Amino acid sequence: MTDEPSIDTDMAAVLRALGNEHRLTIMEWLVDPRAHFPKQRDGDLVDDGVCVGFITQKIGLSQPTVTVHMQALAAVGLVTSKKIKNWVFYKPDRKALDAAIHALGQSLGSQSAEDR
Repeated sequence: MTDEPSIDTDMAAVLRALGNEHRLTIMEWLVDPRAHFPKQRDGDLVDDGVCVGFITQKIGLSQPTVTVHMQALAAVGLVTSKKIKNWVFYKPDRKALDAAIHALGQSLGSQSAEDR
């Protein structure tokens, strides 16, 4: 028996994180930041991520609330953060997203159309 979390445990944590409508909306925006956010003075939207201030303004929640949401997404590995000057920038971890999507398909026993 190992202390490593199982894929089921990891998937449950990812689904809980994305189960909040605000976090899911933020993730949708972060996946395609240029379509959802204006150009930033500091940091590239794709390479560096989106400034927490932009996310806060767009979602209409307080900055501390947005920070809690972003920390929940970071805790399950869906986003990474980077500090530039006095701001924190968030971007999706594409490998983690791909792995989560694949793991969800595996755990639900999905089959390709060819296999059905």
